Amino acid sequence: MKLRAIVVDDEEFARKNLIMLLEEYCPDIEVIGEASRKSQAKAIIESSKPDVVFLDIRMPSGAEGFELLDEVEEKNFLVVFVTAFKDYAVKAFNANAVYYLLKPIDIEDLQTAVEKLKEAKKQISTDPEYFPTYFSALRNLSDTLVRNKPSNRIAISHTRGLKIVEDDNISHLEASGNCTTIYFKDGTRYLDTRTLKTYESILNPLKFFRVHKSHIINLELMTEYLNEDGHFAVLKGGLRIPVARNRVTDFVKMLKDS
Repeated sequence: MKLRAIVVDDEEFARKNLIMLLEEYCPDIEVIGEASRKSQAKAIIESSKPDVVFLDIRMPSGAEGFELLDEVEEKNFLVVFVTAFKDYAVKAFNANAVYYLLKPIDIEDLQTAVEKLKEAKKQISTDPEYFPTYFSALRNLSDTLVRNKPSNRIAISHTRGLKIVEDDNISHLEASGNCTTIYFKDGTRYLDTRTLKTYESILNPLKFFRVHKSHIINLELMTEYLNEDGHFAVLKGGLRIPVARNRVTDFVKMLKDS
């Protein structure tokens, strides 16, 4: 069954280009409408109830896209942000586990986003809490990008959807193939489908350090550094995390300078 989508962008060329790419390369998407303004998009969402909204977030000031999401009452659709934002904004997108496409749109990236949408749609059918948590992540993204509020909240993708957490509660992270196991101070853990490299890019570098190709630690929970029979960072509770030999110099310097 196809996912019903609308495309929202104030630039007509950008809308038509994305619609053309979806029709040509993404057979699982059916475009049922398009809009150039917030009010128009809201009316289409409320009347057509799409599965997905492809939303430009520079229309034109940067706030309209998020205002649209706030104003729609029935929040039961997925969002793919289409944006020219880069660098800091990309970190914010990744931290909140939301889908985004950078302009100009790459066809493979578009197809990857559609595959993620299909996976999310399957999760939604089994998890009634999916959308409230999902839109919490979108509000967090809005605060970070538009309202310039510093955020230490991240969204973790797991088998039932998303979990919003404060990074203070993370003890350490471990690579699990192309996924990441996230360990919390209370002893719980979650497996996220994102790589450890992604987490290295989105976590606060003043608080988290990648001590090994397979490990990132929360420096605030570190109690000791040992260099007997190898190199280890010791966390509260006595857990030893190996420090790779090629990272020892930078790690020790960081500890001395902090």
